[in-house]
Amino acid sequence: MKKIEAIIKPFKMDDVREALAGVNINGMTVSEVRGFGRQKGHTELYRGAEYMVDFLPKVKLEIVVAEEDLQRCIDAIIETAQTGKIGDGKIFVTDIERVIRIRTGEEGQSAI
Repeated sequence: MKKIEAIIKPFKMDDVREALAGVNINGMTVSEVRGFGRQKGHTELYRGAEYMVDFLPKVKLEIVVAEEDLQRCIDAIIETAQTGKIGDGKIFVTDIERVIRIRTGEEGQSAI
């Protein structure tokens, strides 16, 4: 099993969720996060004064999938979250050793 962590622009969240549902991925955890990479924030004007906004709002998706579903999920995220502009986000993939459903005690693939 693999864990996908994707950091995307907030306005792309609904499109990504629909694309993942289209490849039969229905479970995910979504968090509102803030951060920056090469984008490095931007300058805003408030009451006539300029100030730097260092941390930009993003959405973090966490999805655990079977290894055979991994590439379809990655492709769905990239196709829908990509705008071609700086700040589109990142995808991180890590191994998952064990998954346990708390309610039933199921383990492995059936617990996802």
